[in-house]
Amino acid sequence: MSHIRETQLTTYLVENQARFYRLAYSYLHNREDALDAVQAAVCKALEKQDSLKDADAMRTWFYRILVNVCTDQLRGRKREALAAPEDLDPGSYEDPLPGDDALARRVEALPPELRTVIELRFYEELPLKEISAVLGCPLSTVKTRLYTGLKKLRVSLEGEEV
Repeated sequence: MSHIRETQLTTYLVENQARFYRLAYSYLHNREDALDAVQAAVCKALEKQDSLKDADAMRTWFYRILVNVCTDQLRGRKREALAAPEDLDPGSYEDPLPGDDALARRVEALPPELRTVIELRFYEELPLKEISAVLGCPLSTVKTRLYTGLKKLRVSLEGEEV
């Protein structure tokens, strides 16, 4: 990889670390696990930077790495007793998802394949084609999941207002 591309990658990773944390937290719902996932994804990206053929695809390439790391962490989790939030030391990052926001709770309650598409589309503002590349599934699948997820959210929120 050229020195210019390596510099671009490093700059991109540093400038977007808060976005990466937010995405990892939306998957893992734990500050420490999210920070670990971002760190692991950054390490993988730096190790595999030669596999990045097109610098314009850097965002998609890194999001795919991060989503895979988060998915692997979720698969590897065993039952653990988690500490209550008030027992944790305040860190340098705040939890990005508000706890009492009705919409955030509803998004969190969606099945993982729907939640991921919603989060990447609206929290990370990725276009559908890029979400397709990140998730490694057809564009039509992404559109279906987005439509289904939004429909479930609408029904859920309308049911709450009644």
